[in-house]
Amino acid sequence: MNIALSGVLLLSLVAAPPEIERARDRQDTAALQAAAAKLSVAASKSPKDAAAQYRFALAESYLAEVALEMGDKAGAQKAAQAGIPAAERAVALEGNVAENHRILGTLCGQVIPANVLLGVRYAKCASASVQKALELAPNSSDGHLSQGVGNYYLPAAFGGGVDLAIRDFQKAVRLDPKSAEAYLWLGIALRKAGRNAEARAALQKSLDLNPNRVWAKKQLDKTPAK
Repeated sequence: MNIALSGVLLLSLVAAPPEIERARDRQDTAALQAAAAKLSVAASKSPKDAAAQYRFALAESYLAEVALEMGDKAGAQKAAQAGIPAAERAVALEGNVAENHRILGTLCGQVIPANVLLGVRYAKCASASVQKALELAPNSSDGHLSQGVGNYYLPAAFGGGVDLAIRDFQKAVRLDPKSAEAYLWLGIALRKAGRNAEARAALQKSLDLNPNRVWAKKQLDKTPAK
């Protein structure tokens, strides 16, 4: 089995707990905090279980994501930094699993919009980890989605920009046409590029795929028709 295929297969064995996805969709910070605390205990009891480390890291990433959506930068930074050590342990334990690298890169990337002064410290981790995830699983929609989010927040002068982000999100959609998150971010990036009609179509598609995503509803409401 080649390394890339191994990364894809092992990725499928570590499913996100459905309760944290539902809490993320509702922007339910209290539920995410409770889930993260529970998963933290499980990770502490099983320090050599990569899946347990990953699930805790993922919960903290969702908590950081919701905090950023709600404008709570301090909360986002705290959650992201809490999840990074668990993600690093998951990578150390199972470095051939693409998703472990992706979640580490995502967490490092979430620190940056929460506290731009930490950009230099976390930018390399964010970029290198997502790139490693894509090396292991080049056809991962989530991998290209994470790369796109990084490019969305990284100015064009530093190698990112909205145009690159749009291409990343479009590829994520092609790889997984049922990814509500890919359509959500594609819509956000298209709006930033001034392509409002296309943005609304992408955001509506995201809501069609996941009607419970509160942030997608908010983004659609704030996007002009033209």
